[in-house]
Amino acid sequence: MKFTTLSLFWIVISLVFAALFLCSTAHAGPPLVCHPFDIGNAKSLPWTSEGWNLTGKETYDTKNLAADTIAILDADSTVLVHMETLRRAAVYAGTNSIVAKQLLLKLIARANAAGESGTVAARAKFDAGYLAETYKQYRWISKSDTNPAQGFDGYALVKQALQQTGDNPQMEFAAALITLNGPAVEHQEYAQKAVAGAKSDALLARNLFSHFPRGAR
Repeated sequence: MKFTTLSLFWIVISLVFAALFLCSTAHAGPPLVCHPFDIGNAKSLPWTSEGWNLTGKETYDTKNLAADTIAILDADSTVLVHMETLRRAAVYAGTNSIVAKQLLLKLIARANAAGESGTVAARAKFDAGYLAETYKQYRWISKSDTNPAQGFDGYALVKQALQQTGDNPQMEFAAALITLNGPAVEHQEYAQKAVAGAKSDALLARNLFSHFPRGAR
């Protein structure tokens, strides 16, 4: 059997990324919050900071957070755009517990209204579940006693979304990041599917490289 240079490249990359996923991210800090996702030129919430957190000089009015976030999520079906938008939303919401709770409740209501089948319903479930898991990770670094997602199993919703979509490597990437600390078997399966899907998804491949830079060398 003959392998092209590109085939060999992807075999090596797949093995390296799988190993990295099974250990931990190459960066410190909760992966859903501390490490921005590359979304190219796609629209998301306004963001001026060069880091993961707010600078204190932002002019964005968080009273519009729920409406603005949902409008972006409805307009773009790209999972990575949803991941970055929800990351930004969680950081903005960290400044106002009422706004944070409002956003989560609206996403839960949106998921309930979307029904039990179809890609739109799956994405709505993913959004609600992913935000809840992001809130939980934000609480780790903010050391806040308040968690708007307390008692809410966001990961369960993400798993339901994956079952409904069937084959969505970007969503598998999200699930792999959520489960970095376990369950180990599920994490491994998500990681392998994300790596395999990156072969035909340049945006996902870029995010794999940026989140796991040791695998790019």
